[in-house]
Amino acid sequence: MKNSIQFTILIALFVGGFKNLAAQSDFYAIDSVQEIRIYFSVPNWDEALDNLYIAHEGGRLLADVEVNGTMFYGAGIRYKGFSSYSSTRIKNPFNIALDYTYSDQAYQGHNKIKLSNVIQDPSFVREVLSYEIARKYMPASRANYANVYVNDTLRGVYTNVEAVNKDFLELHYGIRITPFFKGNPESLDLNGENANLSDSPGTDIANYFPLYSLKSDDENDWTQLVTFIDTLNQSPSNISEQLNIDRTLWMHALNYSVINFDSYVGYAQNYYLVKDIAGKFNPVLWDMNMSFASYRLTDASDNWDGFTINEAKTIDPLQHFNSVSVQPRPLIRNLLSNDTQKRMYLAHMRTIVEENFANNDYFVRAQGFQATIQDDVIADTNKFYSNGAFSTNLTSTVSDLVDYPGITELMDARTTYLMSQPGFSGAPTISNLTTNPVSTVAGDDVWINAEVLEASLNVFLSYRFSESESFQTLVMFDDGTHSDGSAGDNIYGAQIPDIANVIQYYIYAENDSAGRFSPERAAYEFHEIVSNVAFQDLAINELMAKNSFTHADQNGEYDDWIELFNNTNYKISTAGMYLSDDASNPTKWAMPNVVIEPGKYTIIWADGDITQSGYHANFSINSLGDSLWLSYADGTVIDSVYFGEQYSVVSYGRYPNGVGAFQELYPTFKDKNALSNEAIVSEVMFIFPNPARNVVNIKLNQKDASEIRIYSMDGRLMHAPNSTNGEGMITLDVSEFSDGVYHIQLTSETLEITKKLIIANN
Repeated sequence: MKNSIQFTILIALFVGGFKNLAAQSDFYAIDSVQEIRIYFSVPNWDEALDNLYIAHEGGRLLADVEVNGTMFYGAGIRYKGFSSYSSTRIKNPFNIALDYTYSDQAYQGHNKIKLSNVIQDPSFVREVLSYEIARKYMPASRANYANVYVNDTLRGVYTNVEAVNKDFLELHYGIRITPFFKGNPESLDLNGENANLSDSPGTDIANYFPLYSLKSDDENDWTQLVTFIDTLNQSPSNISEQLNIDRTLWMHALNYSVINFDSYVGYAQNYYLVKDIAGKFNPVLWDMNMSFASYRLTDASDNWDGFTINEAKTIDPLQHFNSVSVQPRPLIRNLLSNDTQKRMYLAHMRTIVEENFANNDYFVRAQGFQATIQDDVIADTNKFYSNGAFSTNLTSTVSDLVDYPGITELMDARTTYLMSQPGFSGAPTISNLTTNPVSTVAGDDVWINAEVLEASLNVFLSYRFSESESFQTLVMFDDGTHSDGSAGDNIYGAQIPDIANVIQYYIYAENDSAGRFSPERAAYEFHEIVSNVAFQDLAINELMAKNSFTHADQNGEYDDWIELFNNTNYKISTAGMYLSDDASNPTKWAMPNVVIEPGKYTIIWADGDITQSGYHANFSINSLGDSLWLSYADGTVIDSVYFGEQYSVVSYGRYPNGVGAFQELYPTFKDKNALSNEAIVSEVMFIFPNPARNVVNIKLNQKDASEIRIYSMDGRLMHAPNSTNGEGMITLDVSEFSDGVYHIQLTSETLEITKKLIIANN
């Protein structure tokens, strides 16, 4: 393995040939080195950043930042990190906010840049390699390298790691505004619990403030975190209602595989918790620069005083379960107390080892990374280790203040150890997956069958119709009564009832020895059955292109909206659908992946602001006339509508609801379209709102010049005549009117109409 010299040269030639091109095409391209130049206007910028770091108040120092030749003015800079920062170091880690002064500044959509100084890793590959492996199994940051200059002086090679922020949440969890925390104690206590998710701090929410950082905007999210912690500790059998258990098992499996103990494993820190669109908390890995046993502290009782490199090779993956933790580890111990979840955890670890280490893929990847940055590392005079240490630490231990194990030296031995552990061998096999019927139709009941060998305990089928849902689990049977052939023939079956147009599923089987998933990377990857919905099964049902006051979005803004309606008797998943206001660009906005129940509605806000909570399209609709298209990527149109000028008092929707022709309607936001009994929109004069407060809007559907008057019930003229010049809309101020019933009268040369108006100002 370690003699692949010719292959290394080929890797170097390949990577180097695309280096500059990749830097421009993808800010996190793994085969590139970015260039970031920071320009401070103050001469004592280093001292100023030190003071900001010590103050620990989140302040930033202004600077201009150039990223790959693109300049950003008024960026905010601060130092970051814990052990990686020191006021005596030349090469400190940076946190850059490109949008600090100007909110629209971003490079390729990224407004935050996190730069680590590659301390405690002579090889320069630990962080980038660990994140690449992690991304196969769970959402994790992208990472590569950057040359960083300050006032045109090279500071050195940094790892460039994607921020876990609202953009990251939306990309991976389908939501931006949600409870979001970092397990990040203000001061790491080697004799304390830190951010271990224990309920030891009690019921007073303030006791959790020093241990966790709130990353979302709502202070009420603290209550959700403490409720989650209480369930994890006091009712762990119910934790699946609040926690994505599978994602948590993957995190633990990754940390124990690569000995990433500067994490929840070692001293309970360096992870995020985010509540996904399905309403469950998910852990997210962070700060992996000390993976591959660069960090060797833990409060597991087996190694409470730390562990050696040789001990790292054979650390028990069930250490915090089989032994005693000096401080509680409920996120490990309480999950692994369930035997099935323990076998799932070991199955995930086996997948990580087989796909990355047993086949030596990690070594090839690490060689490629080093080939990409070799010249830049040599030019980095501020790095913490020698050029020789960079070359040898991939395979051999480098001794400095501590010993940094050679990555292959560690992982070759650890792979051998893990593959011999209980839970790694003897797993069932899963093959020959089929559906019955073969061609699925939304609304049907569908059987899923699989051939499973050596499953003496359980076979489970887990399914959902969209990423917005949690997986539901069914037992699969080999008893001859579940569309599974004959009893005992190793063909298992389970039925998914009332399917949607999209089914996402995986299978898990286990025996006394081990468990296995199909696909192996489940549930991050899954099998999928997709069938397109028919024309107008999902209808564009109603829209408002000039919403001034009918309904506000989650941010209190009166944005234009589009209502979709499920016309069928089955669930519809919007996976693979697009919404657009441009027939020549039908894939303008990818629909959020959600499930719409039969006969139910979903609202899309058409304001062009995708950063807000809720479903916001990346376009707005024109009140003077526009079109809407709901379609698939292949051009198949699900529904469409053209419309003319719109007014703030009426919507434009289908009547009858869901199936009829479009016409002006009394707005029925997320409800059945209906013509108002009090004011038929298609009549000459339509009043809205009614009852009215402060103002009343009157839409006129006739072209003759006319006059509008308001009378009290006793016949007194309450508002001077308002002259109109034909079809359109007028708004009258009624803020000084007393509450009660009035009449609005329209007169022209050809007609006279009187309608009732109710005023409710108080």
